[in-house]
Amino acid sequence: MSRRDDMLLLRDMLEHARLARQAAEGRSRTDLDTDHVFRAACERFVEIVGEAAARVSDAFRDDHPQIPWRQIVGTRNILIHGYAQVDLDVLWDIIDVNLTALIRTLEQALGD
Repeated sequence: MSRRDDMLLLRDMLEHARLARQAAEGRSRTDLDTDHVFRAACERFVEIVGEAAARVSDAFRDDHPQIPWRQIVGTRNILIHGYAQVDLDVLWDIIDVNLTALIRTLEQALGD
């Protein structure tokens, strides 16, 4: 995989992390329980972040250990394969807290 491909994947991660944060703006954890469209959108945005992370080259991952690759990909796997067991408290925490830090880290890695 080329560095260009890695940069495209990081841009995908950044775009979908931002979309998840944007979707959650003005919302609360309870909305995940009551608004199924909101929940599906949040799950999908986080899934795409994880899918893109899974495709980033090992060399790039090694060069950027500040990004929690294993956790990001693991979350994607849970959302895809264990969708009936998704802990909405954890999903909300990812969107409300973790993605903010990830967005900053991705922006730095991309030089944005």
